[in-house]
Amino acid sequence: MRTAHAARSGLDTNILLSSLLSPQGKPFRCLALVKAGVVRSVTCEGVLDEFREKLQTKFAYSRDRAEAAADEVRRFSRVVPITGQLEVVASDPDDDKVIECAVVGGATHIVTGDRRHLLPLGSYQGIAIATAADFVALARSP
Repeated sequence: MRTAHAARSGLDTNILLSSLLSPQGKPFRCLALVKAGVVRSVTCEGVLDEFREKLQTKFAYSRDRAEAAADEVRRFSRVVPITGQLEVVASDPDDDKVIECAVVGGATHIVTGDRRHLLPLGSYQGIAIATAADFVALARSP
């Protein structure tokens, strides 16, 4: 990784969800690095929409509680506009927004737990695609 402070990460929805569910896990540590200013986060409304929707449907969050969680992500991330035109993951087009967000936001990494669609890509246009554990290890390395 470049110097840790220069790293910009696009966090996939599954990383955001996992960070709420396990405050001891690697996804939580990714967010801690962002909140501490060690790395920067980029996101988009599409990721935030999916985050809110999953919180409500899978984890029974109220609409207000899900909105508050999305607002917190918005506070520590730069929200970039995307067009929805990028098509990279034919087998799961929902993942395209994560990649487009990272491209538009100038991310150095996409952090994801998606072992089926995103992680097998390895990288896209020079943006490394990494697990939370790998990203935490990279961010802590000199």
